[in-house]
Order: sequence, then structure tokens, then C-alpha cells
Amino acid sequence: MSKLSPSLKGLINAPFARPGPTPAPRNIKAVYTKIADEARERKYGEKPWLALSAAATFTLNSPSSLGPLLTVASSRWQQPSPSSSSNPNPNPPSDNPPSALLLAPAEFIREIGLKCISFNGIPRTINTLNAFRSHLSSAHPHLSPHLSTTPTRQTTPQNISSVHARGRQLWESIYTPLDAKLEVKLSEAHPDLPVHILQSHYGPLLSDPTERNGLGSVGRSLTSVVAIACLRAQTGVGPQVLSHVFGLRKAVEQGAHLHEFAVVVGQSGGQSGGEGSKGEKKNEEAEGIERLASDEGCEWILRSVDAISEAMAAAAAMAQDGNMNEGGVATPMRKRESKL
Repeated sequence: MSKLSPSLKGLINAPFARPGPTPAPRNIKAVYTKIADEARERKYGEKPWLALSAAATFTLNSPSSLGPLLTVASSRWQQPSPSSSSNPNPNPPSDNPPSALLLAPAEFIREIGLKCISFNGIPRTINTLNAFRSHLSSAHPHLSPHLSTTPTRQTTPQNISSVHARGRQLWESIYTPLDAKLEVKLSEAHPDLPVHILQSHYGPLLSDPTERNGLGSVGRSLTSVVAIACLRAQTGVGPQVLSHVFGLRKAVEQGAHLHEFAVVVGQSGGQSGGEGSKGEKKNEEAEGIERLASDEGCEWILRSVDAISEAMAAAAAMAQDGNMNEGGVATPMRKRESKL
């Protein structure tokens, strides 16, 4: 293979082109904690804040910020939200939480990163997921053997029809009653555009197969949260942000969140407080999604993403000025002492 000239290598890695990832802002853990605290105070549930924070972080290309995000998430995962408390976070995040508390949120973050491909493209997800996996191996070596290694999204001659049907169902759920009209408009832009969107994204990636094999699950309403966060963070795509805000509301209107967060109850061995016959009971997470889909909730999603974006932009500016420590964390510039 021929070698590249030094000038070409230099141009590829020119600082003005920002060839590397965005470093973790020094205050990013505090930013995530504030978002998580607000989610608990507003009773939105624990998964939505993590979904939007992870999606924004993948979009803004900051792999080193995922470690602090996991630390904050592990202190809250599956903890009951207190109905009233002066302290919304009774268990402050530890820098070294046990592996048992890390596995579920780590898999959830990995799955969000995968779904970000549909909104951000492949390269950022590849680089960020690889960096996150390296972080888990070095910072939490006892966790790595428990991460799922079994894929669940292969298409085969036997399942291809059901995968396409699954994608079509999600498409119609998000864009109804304009789904057919939108598909025609996309095909006018390019005849293969709706084909690729539906058969490569909505079917195999954005909709979820039943079997997860230990991987995280990001269901119908949380996928809309991921979409909103990605598109808001990347900027310039307001019409798509609007579409997925409506998509989140439609998930609630259609009752998709009830299945997504349902608690199965039965005559024996069911959840306490469940009905006498087998069925599903709406839990706090489902109720939180209903609040999240309101005007106030959607504004909170956007402002939370904006807070992460603002922190990342400051970190990127510091890194470009050479103010980054060895751990990939951006630090403020030291004030120069005047010699005058």
C-alpha cells in the first residue's frame, strides 16, 4: 500500500477540521446529574433522561463523556422515584459502582448508540461505541464478561417479511396520518430513499425484535426520545425534530408506552396491587412518558439536550485551543498574569 505524504496526513488531521472526538467537559457529570434530578422531580421516569443524554452525547461525538454518564445512571437505575423528597438523589453516584448496578444501564447506552446510526450516521456510532467498550474493559473489568455478545437483528429469508412489517408499523405509528404522503414525497426526491429508510432503518434497526439476548431495549416511545435528542443536538433539522415530537405524542395516544413499560400481573405470583386476572398494569415509567409527551415535557427534553450541547461546545473550543488534560477532559484556560 502506498504511503501518504506528510502534507496529506497533516491536512487530514488539521485542528480546524476537528478530526478527533469532543473531549468530556469538566462539568459534564454535574450536567447529567442535574438532568437526572429534574427528571425525578418531574416524575418522567429514569429511562427517558438517560436516553436523551446518551443520544445527545453520541451525536456530539464525546465518547469520554459516556463514563460519567454511566456512573450517574448506575446510581439511579431501577430505583423507585420518591413521591415527595427534598433530596431527589438520595444515593449520590459513586465513581466505582459495583458491576451489578452497571450492566443494565451499560447495555441500554449501547443500544441507544446503535439506534443513533439512523439519525447521525455510522462513523460516530462506531467510534463512540468502541471507545465506550474500551472504557468498560479498563474501568470495570468485571463487567465486560457479562456484556451481551449475541446479535439479534440479522435478517434471513425466514424473517425478512416480518422485519419489513415491523418497520412499516413503526413508520405508520410515527407519521400517521401523513405516512403515505410522506413516502411519496421521499420517493420523488429519490426512488430508493423511502426504500432505504424503511427497509434499512425502520425495520432492522429502529423497531425492536422480540428476542434481546441480554441487550438493552429501547422501545417505541424511547426511540422517539432518542430521535428528538439526536436531531436537536445536530442542529439544522427543525422539521425532523418537530416530526419526532409529534411521534412521541402519538406513541402515547396509541398506547404504545403501556406495552413498552407494562408490568405483567396474574392471579398468583404477580405484582402487588395487580388485577386478579392476567394482564398488564401501567407503572410509573409509563405514567412518566405520558407527562414527558406534554408541552412541558417536550420543552424539557429540548432544553436538556441544549444544556449538554452547550457544555460540549465549550469543551470543543477548549480542546481546539489546546486546553485538554491527559484524560481527554477539557479544562478551562488559566488566566495569564500580566507583565505590565
